[in-house]
Amino acid sequence: MSTQNEKGTALITGASSGIGATYAERLARRGHDLLLVARDLPRLEALAARLSQEFGVKVEVLKADLTDAADLQAVSQRLRGDKSISLLVNNAGMAMNGKLAEADLATVDRMILLNVVSLTHLSAAAAANFSGAGRGAIINIASVVALAPEMFNAVYSATKAYVLSLSQTLHGEVKAQGVQVQAVLPGITRTEIWERSGMDESALPASMIMEVGEMVDAALAGFDQRELVTIPSLPDAADWQALVGARGKLGPNLSHSSAAARYK
Repeated sequence: MSTQNEKGTALITGASSGIGATYAERLARRGHDLLLVARDLPRLEALAARLSQEFGVKVEVLKADLTDAADLQAVSQRLRGDKSISLLVNNAGMAMNGKLAEADLATVDRMILLNVVSLTHLSAAAAANFSGAGRGAIINIASVVALAPEMFNAVYSATKAYVLSLSQTLHGEVKAQGVQVQAVLPGITRTEIWERSGMDESALPASMIMEVGEMVDAALAGFDQRELVTIPSLPDAADWQALVGARGKLGPNLSHSSAAARYK
């Protein structure tokens, strides 16, 4: 007779390589059952076989292209209805290089579907499931370019700013129901995403590139500390708190009945 895993199941998107596969390994080590979602079924199956054998957890794979409406709906419905799922890692994403004026807009659309639309649908499904259960957690993988958009491609930076904003708002909506939300803002991490985007990793200083295992371990340490926003590279957390404080100071003056004196 099978018993329910008390830690529940972690659903991880983009799980076949890089950050997603590393989260899968770390969460299996922590004792979570896994539901791994990606397009590359052979890699998913190989990872599932290794993790189930190594850690003795149940690992299920689900082949899905989250830019496809039917596939996204199938994953969303599973996430909304499966009460064994207790953790969502919204990791699936893509990057692109180059200026917006010169961009292939079909690729832009696909990036928005993956980085923004699919993440939103899955966050909504998880929020509904977890709020009803009074427990659970949502980890959304953003990027430091959410805070420094000039560093990279316009649309990629904008999608990651969306992920940060959504996570901050969602936290306010679900915290009273016992649901934890974390936005992770990695810097440059050594994964396949850069090669796929056309970026030359060798042109970047080695001091800027973090190994994926170190990034995920830091992100999970931030998760354990119940941080809403985790920036693995940031040496002094007070720098982030100063930014939060400055934003709070703006708040009372963002909406008045009359324009500021300098505009008159």
